Amino acid sequence: MAAAVRIRVTPRVMGRLRLASQGLLGTGFTGVPEAVRSMTAMQAQDLQAALWAVGARVPGAGLSDVRRALDDGSVVRSWPMRGTLHLLAPEDLRWILNITKARMIQGTGGRHRQLEITGSDVEACRHVALGLVDGGRAASREELFAAFEAAGQVTKAQRGIHLLWMLCQSATLVPGPLHGNQQKFAAFSHWITTSRDLGREEGIAELLLRYLRGHGPATLRDFAWWSSIPVTEVRRALPAVNSDLVELEYDGLQYWMSPEAAALLDDGVPGQRTVLALPGFDEFVLGYTDRSVVLPPEHAQKIVPGGNGVFKKAVVAGGEVTGTWAREGSGRKAAVVHVPFDETKPLGPAALAGFRRAAERYERFLAS
Repeated sequence: MAAAVRIRVTPRVMGRLRLASQGLLGTGFTGVPEAVRSMTAMQAQDLQAALWAVGARVPGAGLSDVRRALDDGSVVRSWPMRGTLHLLAPEDLRWILNITKARMIQGTGGRHRQLEITGSDVEACRHVALGLVDGGRAASREELFAAFEAAGQVTKAQRGIHLLWMLCQSATLVPGPLHGNQQKFAAFSHWITTSRDLGREEGIAELLLRYLRGHGPATLRDFAWWSSIPVTEVRRALPAVNSDLVELEYDGLQYWMSPEAAALLDDGVPGQRTVLALPGFDEFVLGYTDRSVVLPPEHAQKIVPGGNGVFKKAVVAGGEVTGTWAREGSGRKAAVVHVPFDETKPLGPAALAGFRRAAERYERFLAS
């Protein structure tokens, strides 16, 4: 049975526990691949935001370090869950896809009928794509689309990207080396040479454990949303891993986290004065179905305006999202600017100094 923590905690303490689990407090992670592996999967539909999301968790890392990990394949980027791009360890992609792809493909069925995509179309594109990336070559999206068109497959009106997505779901292709701010596509079997082999039940349990360790305190429903795995299967998986977790009751709900995170409660969770400048789409904000623990509901629209799914950059102070930030200007005139949720309550002197340090760290990341 999992150990249970039944002390009273505040939203900010919950937020700081999550920061600790995600490598955003304390010493962080030792390297780029380690950070991504510990997080299991990191939202990456916005590539530039994803690069900083990793950099923020690896002290001393520069932009070139994260790009290098994508270029050498020690970190991969694909669509493992929720139909959106994530960063993850290469050995994890295939077994996670084996768990999630059926539901994702089912969810796109209506759109594929609109686009007149059939199984035969996907097979035709698979043959074309493998010919293009044969022998370890990589092809850009434009090159793949041109080859699809030459084979009689229309790519306009998003049909091309859906065909490409299907080839990645089936582990035929995988986004590979960077080409500027885009990625070329490689043959999955060439780019990812080692894959773990987990059955569905074992894989769901593994994914649940790693999510709760890397994102906790979090609920089972948080994980079910994050992974798109039905709650009934998630609940069945819990007994296989709960002995490696600590349960925390908060606001009438059961949360789970690693023993290492729970141990921070013994002497007071650090980070009361820590200020961070996190990218848009960061897992600290996005990685939970209920974000109200760290993001006051009355300010949620300021992070995701109009609920349009586009997450702004977040300022986090003491475990709570308190505002947004932006980098304005270019060259020597570039500056990182803080926008508090409540203009009548700007950051105090200590927090403002903390934000400036966070901004300086971001500038160093971009420059190295």
